[in-house]
Amino acid sequence: MSEARYWHLQDDGKMVCELCPRHCTLTDGQSGFCFVRARQGARMELTTYGRSSGFCVDPIEKKPLNHFYPGTSVLSFGTAGCNLACKFCQNWDISKSRQMERIAEQADPETIARAALRAGCRSVAYTYNDPVIFAEYAVDTALACRQLGIASVAVTAGYMELEPAAWFFSHMDAANVDLKAFSETFYHRLTGGHLQPVLDLLKYLACETDVWVELTTLLIPGCNDSDPELDALTRWVVREMGSEVPIHFTAFHPDWQMREWSRTPIETLLRARRIALDNGVRFAYVGNVNDWRGAST
Repeated sequence: MSEARYWHLQDDGKMVCELCPRHCTLTDGQSGFCFVRARQGARMELTTYGRSSGFCVDPIEKKPLNHFYPGTSVLSFGTAGCNLACKFCQNWDISKSRQMERIAEQADPETIARAALRAGCRSVAYTYNDPVIFAEYAVDTALACRQLGIASVAVTAGYMELEPAAWFFSHMDAANVDLKAFSETFYHRLTGGHLQPVLDLLKYLACETDVWVELTTLLIPGCNDSDPELDALTRWVVREMGSEVPIHFTAFHPDWQMREWSRTPIETLLRARRIALDNGVRFAYVGNVNDWRGAST
């Protein structure tokens, strides 16, 4: 275990985590909503530090990032737990896991950096679950990677307070942020979170950092795929982040607590792309790396 940052003790002796908008309040021995940030006496521990749910060498376009070292490889890894509760989670066996066997492989930051170098990877991605909750481990790994000339990529839902985000993203070179919908109702009912903190983080990344940002929206039939919502989402991106921020529209498949839901038809993805382009988004992509279509070459 490693000591975690961004918490304070209240007058009543309870500890409050300040990393994400949940602000979990903990007594001794309790873990937060994410499962992995836990109070141990008068300090908070990151219980998954140095322990991963697995590693994989991927094309960078799989993150998905189409404009960040295209054609290169990235070493991907994650831990366990998550600070959202998405009913449609497609990595639920990792993000919802409380079991230590899911994070049994041990790797310190320097080992990961050297492994990426040996594998010929241009970058390391913190992914599978959300690196927000293992921020200290991700940042230490990013520092080790930077020493070897290897970039760092955060694949995240962006559910993080701005003060810790400033620290965290100062060590990241790129991010793919999952903007899950453009509706507070969707966020509240289907993720257990809120929309505004994600929008605040996106504006911060686009306007106040040098981090390369691309967005992903998973389109779920009948939930976040209406013309008015896609119109509002893409107009907001152009207005608040800029027309050069790429957007990836991806297809839902039944999983976790939405196994009875329908898959997303390709027509929905193409419709979303058309709306984005009409609203001034320069780069709108559909599906995976073998099925993307750009607004320009």
